[in-house]
Amino acid sequence: MRTAYSVDMVRTAERELMARLPEGTLMRRAAAGLAAACAEVLGRVAGRVYGSRVVLLVGSGDNGGDALYAGARLARRGAGVTAVLVTPDRAHGGGVTALRRAGGRITDTACAGEAIARADLVVDGIVGIGGKGGLREEAVPLADAAARSRAAVVAVDLPSGVDADTGQVHGRAVRADLTVAFGALKPGLLVDPAREYAGSVRLVGIGLALPEDAAGLEALQHADVARLLPVPGVESDKYRRGVVGVAAGSARYPGAAVLAVAGALRGGAGAVRYVGPAGDAVLARHPETLVSDRGPKRAGRVQAWVVGPGAGDDAGTVAEVLAAEVPVLIDADGLRLADAAAVRGRSAPTLMTPHAGEAAALLGVGREEVEGARLASARELAGRYGATVLLKGSTTVVAGARGGPVRVNATGTSWLATAGSGDVLSGLAGSLLAAGLSARDAGSAGAYLHGLAGRLAAEGAPVAAEDVAGAIPRAWRDVARG
Repeated sequence: MRTAYSVDMVRTAERELMARLPEGTLMRRAAAGLAAACAEVLGRVAGRVYGSRVVLLVGSGDNGGDALYAGARLARRGAGVTAVLVTPDRAHGGGVTALRRAGGRITDTACAGEAIARADLVVDGIVGIGGKGGLREEAVPLADAAARSRAAVVAVDLPSGVDADTGQVHGRAVRADLTVAFGALKPGLLVDPAREYAGSVRLVGIGLALPEDAAGLEALQHADVARLLPVPGVESDKYRRGVVGVAAGSARYPGAAVLAVAGALRGGAGAVRYVGPAGDAVLARHPETLVSDRGPKRAGRVQAWVVGPGAGDDAGTVAEVLAAEVPVLIDADGLRLADAAAVRGRSAPTLMTPHAGEAAALLGVGREEVEGARLASARELAGRYGATVLLKGSTTVVAGARGGPVRVNATGTSWLATAGSGDVLSGLAGSLLAAGLSARDAGSAGAYLHGLAGRLAAEGAPVAAEDVAGAIPRAWRDVARG
């Protein structure tokens, strides 16, 4: 599992460690890791370190000092290193001295354009992890020049201009090809929109002691998901494995029911009960489904419900499902039709799975506000409804009903932005609920498998929702094998 920690926690851990170490030890460790990462990048883009051209964009904080000391290491290996001091009077004195002694050059922003245009590598050390808001006016031309150049861009700890704790980007920011993080990942490196600016992320250990259970953000890996997935035992039958009910579809949207059932059949539960007006369409595609037209209360026993995909205006069915004393996943039209008080009053777990537009409608804000503040939006929804919230998007965010670390998932692909993809996810995650997973685990594991199935199905080409559903077993096996 990858974990990310708030700026305050990281700084506290740094202070505690620095109190036990000789002065400057942490910066030297960070600079060594940064220099090694930069040397690897130079090996790819320039073929060597010796004779390559490196430009350091240096601000006034410790990130600027890290960049200067790393630059000194590269200069001693024969790179031509130029440091552009954004605020010359506040640059790290020891770092400036070290770079000069190693043969590096120091310049200011007025002379930066030509150096950046000729560089093989640009190192972004403008702003530290405590920076708020976008880039300051004097730094914007440097970021623009780096973006126009042929150089690879390596960010020190975090791309300058993004918010470390929230992943928000207010204004202009540096776009990096690689971000070298020190000691611990910060939330902004794992959640969009900031994640898009970070490029690949490499974590360099500097000796910080941060407990995993104090993380603010978690990102599951294959092994974590494998431990969550239900595996039938020798005495299992379809009922012991769990039965998921799917109340979805309408005369206008029968396909939503078909796709939700497709996801549910591949999600680990032993059986799927379908309730709704699309029974004929469901049976034509999935004859193993247990179909009923008598409503959720009379459909038979289930261990979890999925309600809402393609439901149109059927508020009665949504209300009936919410009254059930089993876990419920609410998606699509169900989010619009669900009574907020009924959701908050439920004793069994509830998992809500909105996309940004649906979340915006529930919160009463614009879609762009949700997309720009995904962590805050998911947490706010979870708090308002007393439910676990899975906010779909380029980074899927899962916020628990009772707080705790938010889980993020980035296994997906932009090809998943296709009609019906969310219906498949709702069925898959609902099936995991029925198999016994908590709402948080079902949402997290479902998003992980769904994203991976999307990648496997697409392989770089357009993909339909039914293809994603068909690739879930392949994704499951991939995860189970580790």
